[in-house]
Amino acid sequence: MNTLRAKIALLLVTSIVSVVALITLAVMYVFATPNDMEIEFLAKQLITIERLGKHNPEVEGLSRHPDAGVLDKKQTELMRASTAQHGTPVDVIVTYNRDDSRFRIASIRVGPQSWAVVDIDPPSEPELWIWFVLITIGVGSIAVFAAHRMSKPLALLESAAESVSPDGSLPMLAERGPAEVRATAAAINSLSARLKRATESRMRLVAAAGHDLRTPLTRMRLRAEFVTDDEERTLWLRDIDELERIADSAIQLVREETTKASLEVIRVDDLVRSVVEDLQEQNFEIEVIDTSEAYVRANRLALSRALRNLLINAATHGVRGAVAVTGGAMARITISDQGPGISADVLDQVFEPFFRADRARGQKIPGAGLGLTISREIIRRDGGDIRISNRPDGGLAQVVELPTVLPG
Repeated sequence: MNTLRAKIALLLVTSIVSVVALITLAVMYVFATPNDMEIEFLAKQLITIERLGKHNPEVEGLSRHPDAGVLDKKQTELMRASTAQHGTPVDVIVTYNRDDSRFRIASIRVGPQSWAVVDIDPPSEPELWIWFVLITIGVGSIAVFAAHRMSKPLALLESAAESVSPDGSLPMLAERGPAEVRATAAAINSLSARLKRATESRMRLVAAAGHDLRTPLTRMRLRAEFVTDDEERTLWLRDIDELERIADSAIQLVREETTKASLEVIRVDDLVRSVVEDLQEQNFEIEVIDTSEAYVRANRLALSRALRNLLINAATHGVRGAVAVTGGAMARITISDQGPGISADVLDQVFEPFFRADRARGQKIPGAGLGLTISREIIRRDGGDIRISNRPDGGLAQVVELPTVLPG
């Protein structure tokens, strides 16, 4: 009932059924109902039977006693009052069989010791509930159809939002159907085209800037070599190295966002162990503490690059890192470290390009500030996500979740 379509349908059903109910009750109050006419017709029949019986008190078929069934007090009073309204009060008794209460018997006094006993169909109560059930079913069907048509543009927006790909692009929608649906589809397609152009323009700008930086950086490196002061030359070369890392990282980020890499089924726990072993050979303080078998669909090279960035962060900025892999509906890779953590007021900025948290970067470790950005881009492209939080006992926890698949 939380969807707009259901709310519109419920509003239409409630409104129409309420109006029909009020009109029905008003008509029943102002005009004679079928129940009133039925009572009037039955009263006239009883008056006629009484008159015929009084003119022929000895006719065969009359009884000396009324019917011995159970007295129906309500129907008896109703029939007596109705005949009295016609100017001929009839002494009538309405009874029914104790074993079968569906039928009624009218005993009409036509003489001191004579009764005319006849079967009657008592006036029935109007089955208003059947009328309202039929009205509700009919109105409900129409209301659901109308609500579906009215909310179709919104459903189109919902489906478009759900189909946004990891790179932020929207699929082209078919521009057909009612006018409002066509207009909505056209607006979404136009928005998709503008977003695609803006994204491509941004990627070209970053890639061109990163590429064009390499030439002046090379010239600066050559000139730095001719600096006679060793300390000054070291400072120049260190700054140039950092600029080159930034340029290379920017180009790598563009490649990750634009490249359509081939996917394969990967046993992620084996991949984690392989990356950790490689980093251990490079003297990074990182270890595997627990793993369970889990398979994901991803690009092996890109995913290993993303995990490598996260593990290096834990082993450098976090002093020492540990990683665990658990399976299930989602493969969870938890990377924890023993570092100082990140201030809570800037924790939500860690994935922004070139972000640096001074407390966590206190060791002056070289880096471009794009490692987390690139890692999240890779992981989201494979249908997963990454979260970073401060651990209660100190340090950071980097949690990667990827949807699992069956082994290939």
